[in-house]
Amino acid sequence: MELLVKPPNIEHQGIRAFFTTKKVCKGIRPSRNLLSEEFDIPEDNIYLPVQEHTNKIHLLESGLGPVVADAVITARKNFLIGVLVADCVPVLLYDKVKEVIGAVHAGWRGTAGRILPDTIKMMHEKFSSSPEDISVAIGPSIKQCCYEVGEEVTKRLLDATGDGDYYIKKDGNCFVDIAFANKMQALDTGIPHENLWLSGECTFCNPDKYHSYRYSKENAGRQGGFIGMW
Repeated sequence: MELLVKPPNIEHQGIRAFFTTKKVCKGIRPSRNLLSEEFDIPEDNIYLPVQEHTNKIHLLESGLGPVVADAVITARKNFLIGVLVADCVPVLLYDKVKEVIGAVHAGWRGTAGRILPDTIKMMHEKFSSSPEDISVAIGPSIKQCCYEVGEEVTKRLLDATGDGDYYIKKDGNCFVDIAFANKMQALDTGIPHENLWLSGECTFCNPDKYHSYRYSKENAGRQGGFIGMW
């Protein structure tokens, strides 16, 4: 289905993991009807948190009510959990041993707050997940070529991530790749290199395929990253 980008490292029986393109969305919401039909799943079994650029992580157990969070983890089956983005980084996680999944929305604030390492830590605390058993897929997002930020944002990312190739200075301006920063943070938790996939697509460079807030401003819609177990 050309509407989806499927991470090759999360290919396990009973797992559905994908990043959507803009064609799956209507404005700032994904088409639950399209996802429901494509995966033969009730619309009520598609769970999205209320995202507010926090570092809050929601453990989805019995309740399905709206919760402010920018990451979700669960061991429940027959559910799609997901996050919505438009330049920010969508991240999917799967522990094949403990059978736990996660979805993370990491903008620069979430990245500076180390939301991805904290999600991996919660998977360990709640389900005894080991980093070596967790596969991580980092979806399409705005890349260093197009993401200019101020000195304060760069400093906060450096404080959270350390030095690395995820940022450069060009003509006195700072450019960052928050997806690569999340990759570094994931590796720092003990996730093996071979368990990690990083999309090379830039949302700003591909406005026909992806929504980009930097490109379209307030007119930007959203795409998503989703994962479920069956």
